[in-house]
Amino acid sequence: MTYKRRPVVVGNWKMNLSLTEATELARGLLERLASLGEGESSAEVGIAPSTPFLSAVINCVEGSDLGVSAQHMSHHRSGAFTGESAPSQLADIGCRYIILGHSERRQYYGETNESVSLAARAAHDVGLTPILCVGETLSQRDDGETLAVVLKQVEEAFKLLSAEEAAHTICAYEPVWAIGTGRTATPEQAQDVHYAIRQHLKELYSEQVADRVRLQYGGSVKPGNATGLMSQADIDGALVGGASLDVDSFQTIIHIASTDQ
Repeated sequence: MTYKRRPVVVGNWKMNLSLTEATELARGLLERLASLGEGESSAEVGIAPSTPFLSAVINCVEGSDLGVSAQHMSHHRSGAFTGESAPSQLADIGCRYIILGHSERRQYYGETNESVSLAARAAHDVGLTPILCVGETLSQRDDGETLAVVLKQVEEAFKLLSAEEAAHTICAYEPVWAIGTGRTATPEQAQDVHYAIRQHLKELYSEQVADRVRLQYGGSVKPGNATGLMSQADIDGALVGGASLDVDSFQTIIHIASTDQ
């Protein structure tokens, strides 16, 4: 019997919003989620504000089911790493998730498969749920390298995790060519990659573990394309960028994810 996975939708606010805007957006989302009827908000929901605003947003949502994610962290426990945040520090302030290996971090800040692997290990050590991002560039897709690239990233990201830890990890497939560009993989393209990821996780662990890992799609997810994406068998939610900065759009995506499973 296939494991029933709870959909998970996380809004990545990236380097946007002022402190006032971030807290107002968090409160507005809480109000919307509270107003939804039974079955309308069955998805697990998280938001990822910029690092300076993490504590303020966590205070806003305290006592609710809305989780907060950091967008980056070091894999080091502590030490002389100016500008970094330690896993234990993020856990101490109440973060629930940590986004790791986002293509922007890989492209602009030199994150590698190895650093993502170490950070995933460190996240589980302090009770954070990693959201492990994988995805290919446009040139890699055009060259027919999508699965080779993505499955290598998956294998490296999970390699230090036990079966139980893997089962409690989220993996987000974000084709680099679709992030912030307005372009989106078709539901069929996205499903093909998600299916391959799940099959690879079966090889790395077991069918039981692979069935429990939640796979998100990310890359210009909007209300207009969310239904087609969320209706796919192996897509268990979304990592949402720009659309998560608007309460109406984000609520709509959450509703779609909740009802299309």
